[in-house]
Amino acid sequence: MSKILIGVLGTLGTMAVIAVVVAYGGFIDMAADTPHSPGVYRLIEFTRERSVDRRSQEVTPPADWSDASRVQRGAGNYAAMCAGCHLSPGVTDSEIRRGLYPQPPDLVRSVVAPSNRDRIAARRFWIIKHGIKASGMPAWSRGGMEDASIWDLTAFLERLPTLSPDQYRDIVEASEGHSHAGMNDGPAGGDPAHHAPTHEHHQKHDHGNPHRKQVP
Repeated sequence: MSKILIGVLGTLGTMAVIAVVVAYGGFIDMAADTPHSPGVYRLIEFTRERSVDRRSQEVTPPADWSDASRVQRGAGNYAAMCAGCHLSPGVTDSEIRRGLYPQPPDLVRSVVAPSNRDRIAARRFWIIKHGIKASGMPAWSRGGMEDASIWDLTAFLERLPTLSPDQYRDIVEASEGHSHAGMNDGPAGGDPAHHAPTHEHHQKHDHGNPHRKQVP
């Protein structure tokens, strides 16, 4: 038994030394344009999915999470914060999406089965709130986005695959734009200029809209 134990410990020690040498020597290619091998990718994907599934089980969607008012409020935040990576109706690719690895999911074509609505909503809420390590998906709560606005965004994600480009534009214009607590009310305080328009897309949809349309 002692020889077996010594052998196991020796093997583990050798593997640890190899791992240190590989890491310290910079032999692992961390470039975003060099994909993982299929086996490594599947392992990472499986680990990620199991982690999200386990933790999102603790999330209970509020009774009104899919209300039309939430959908409308979430539309403006999606246009300002998410569309560049996760696309919008009529848009099939983007500059930033092409350069991200792994590539963000196309949420325009992510249709949810009615039987899974609450489960998927809880999962999406958890991901938006906490983010995903080493994926480019931020933890929006760290920027001060409050739970209510995250549920608004979750509600809009369910509606998104049903929208035509014109319907998408209308609901975004009817929304309050890029509107959530932001860094002013976030856990670390923040910059009062957080919502100041810094990009043409944000300028179009930021905060109030004098020509706001009403969407049923």
